[in-house]
Amino acid sequence: MAIEVKDVMGRVAIAVSEDAPFTEIVAAMRRYAVGAVTVIDAERRPVGVVSEADLLLKESDPVRHSVSMFESRRQRQDHRKAAGVTAAQLMTSPAITVNPATPVRAAARTMHEQRVKQLPVVDPVTGRIVGTLHQRDVLRVFTRPAAELMADIRAQLPDARALSIEIDRGVVTLRGTVETRSQAIAMTERLRSLEGVVDVVADLTCTREDIVAPPL
Repeated sequence: MAIEVKDVMGRVAIAVSEDAPFTEIVAAMRRYAVGAVTVIDAERRPVGVVSEADLLLKESDPVRHSVSMFESRRQRQDHRKAAGVTAAQLMTSPAITVNPATPVRAAARTMHEQRVKQLPVVDPVTGRIVGTLHQRDVLRVFTRPAAELMADIRAQLPDARALSIEIDRGVVTLRGTVETRSQAIAMTERLRSLEGVVDVVADLTCTREDIVAPPL
């Protein structure tokens, strides 16, 4: 059974309004010990995100009064943010979001691909922010109760009673006999996809070899 964002997310929506001043954004980050805050509109819908990197441009990127025609789009954007004083001027937009029913594995993939440490969680109907998903929330799947993880593992195996299953700090070891090599491979990959499984060690004997290696 896939773990969804609603199962691990923080119920506090860490957000500021579009007109929030620079100092209020800094205060919110310090209060919640986070590296970014979501910017919301009057209807509490995410419109962007302000990160510590955006705020640091105030110090690291001196504001220019003239812009060179040879500057890249990224450089012009950095100059604009360095001159910003409100959340709307400082934010990166649009906001990357997930909803409560998003699988945690998909949310983790989004975090990795977008290089972000947290994601606003929005109601799929209203679009309003309802919480925040942090990296530490995603990592909670690796502290699942052993009995719960074992139940999910057994549900993925065609005949779990014929196999010996051990779990040690998230590493699953399978021992026993299965009919074919392809069945052993498919079984291993299914278990690796389960939330909370760090790795799978398949110590399995196959009664029939149905995978032929190509000639060298």
